[in-house]
Order: sequence, then structure tokens, then C-alpha cells
Amino acid sequence: MNDRIRVPQVRVIGDDGSQIGVLPVREALAMAQSKALDLVEVSPTARPPVCRIMDYGKFKYEQNRRNRKAKKKQHQMQLKEIKLRPKIEGHDYGFKVQHARDFLTSRDKVKITVTFRGREMAHQDIGHRLIQKVIADLADVSTVESSPRSEGRTLNAVLMPKPPKPGGKSEHRESAGSSGAKSPAPKSGAKSPAPKSGAKPSASQPGADSPAPQPGAQAQAGSKE
Repeated sequence: MNDRIRVPQVRVIGDDGSQIGVLPVREALAMAQSKALDLVEVSPTARPPVCRIMDYGKFKYEQNRRNRKAKKKQHQMQLKEIKLRPKIEGHDYGFKVQHARDFLTSRDKVKITVTFRGREMAHQDIGHRLIQKVIADLADVSTVESSPRSEGRTLNAVLMPKPPKPGGKSEHRESAGSSGAKSPAPKSGAKSPAPKSGAKPSASQPGADSPAPQPGAQAQAGSKE
């Protein structure tokens, strides 16, 4: 960049992307300095090397921002753990399996741990049946990375999420959009149906006839006069 470029000639690209051509490096550097910009070597292996006139500080800032955004979109797979007991109740079992399913659909690995206490160590076959049941219940969203194995008083197995199917998300969205489609709303300019020919106008409508005065009211008005 700038004075660190040691070749005699470079192919120069302007700050607006235009091809300026092959220039001596000193002339290209003077052109960049006249615009308060930098001369940056973008393709050093070309013959002659390709340099671009740009604001290097702004270029690095934009590059770092793009890298940060790309890193946020990437999901770092984590190892979650679900702990079970050999005599777990049915409600607790369903709750634990649902948690494991949520972790797997979030693209995380799940470690299934069955812990034995006291005399339960003599009946480890119950733990093996339990962990195989968990694997079977989660087979639609996971594959077995580590088969069940005993480690002291625990029995462990590791499940990993299945690779996503190509186009699976888009198809799901399309089906969800079609199932949730609403009927078209009436147009804002639609006219209300016209009243029937024999219908009388209501009192609230303009031009409605006022009620006829009663005879007693006319007599009272004449006496006052």
C-alpha cells in the first residue's frame, strides 16, 4: 500500500471503478494523494500488479462490519445435556424429550445422561432401555454420534442433529403461507346495496319528511297568537 509498493509500474483502477491503465507507481501514488486517498495493491501476482485508489480506512471498516454480520448469522453448535433417572415418570420423560428435541432443531448436539444411584446399579438394563427409547423418539430429528456407554454411575449417549434437507425450509414456509392464506378483503371502493324502491327514508337522512303536527298543537299555537 502506498510507499510500500516496490514495483516500477502498476495497473491502476480509479476510486470510481474506472480502468485508468498502466502507470509508473510514483504517478499512480501522486494521483491517489491528490484525492486524499490510498493506493492499495489488490492483485500483487498479476503482471503488472493491479492497484486501486480507495479510502483504505473505510474499506477495512466495511470489511470488518461484513465479517461481523456473517459471524452472527453462523450458528456455533453447542453440546446440551439432558439428565434422566431410571425411574423417571412419564410426564417428566416427555418434558425432557421435548427439551432435547428443541435443542436438536436449534442445530445443537444433545448428550443424554442416565444416572444410577444405590441399588439401581444392579439394574443398568433399565437405563439401557430408557436411553434406547429416547434415541427412538428423537430419530426423526437426530442421528447417534456416540452410542450408549457406561461411565461409572452414568450411562451416556450423544445425538447430533440431522443435516437439513435441501429446500426443506422454503417448502415449509410455502406450505405454511398457503395454509394460512386469508380470503381477499372487499375493495375499499365497493358500493353498498341500493335501498328498495318502496323503502321510506329514515329521519337521519337528509330530505326526510318531518312528522305532521297534531291538531291540538295547532289550536294551542292559534290561541297564543
